[in-house]
Amino acid sequence: MLKILIVEDEPLLASTLRHLVELNPFYQVTGVADDLASAMEAVEERRPDLALVDLQLARGSTGFSVAVKLGELGVHCLFTTGKAPSFPMPDLALGCLMKPYTEEDIVRTLKTAEDILRGRERLRPSRPENLTLYTEAVEAPPPANEAVAPPLRSRVAGWWNVS
Repeated sequence: MLKILIVEDEPLLASTLRHLVELNPFYQVTGVADDLASAMEAVEERRPDLALVDLQLARGSTGFSVAVKLGELGVHCLFTTGKAPSFPMPDLALGCLMKPYTEEDIVRTLKTAEDILRGRERLRPSRPENLTLYTEAVEAPPPANEAVAPPLRSRVAGWWNVS
């Protein structure tokens, strides 16, 4: 069973997303949160395997700060947003599902995320067009004489006031 936390500040969308996730009997929503504090409380109550995280959240929180904190706890994230980041963030999330999305987009996205988390390769990938996977982002290694930048997670921690 794949346990999923939904972090979305629009109540109707959060409720709809919960319903769509729970259509699959092998997926279970562990909680719904609308900001960083409620996401952390939800994780303490029931630990998820995956969090579906909107980027703009309630009370000044961002999905980036949620992803940093959940990542520190070993919870994988998948961004669900209307405005995707302009560059991949593989150490924050598996990828980004762009809004608006359909029921079929959710089904295919969760199957893709589950395959990634379980280490399974699919013979015929069927991910939706509005899903970008960051796990496929290939970064060239830095030249031997150049300093390596710290991981993105530690660089963004200060940007979004994550401590």
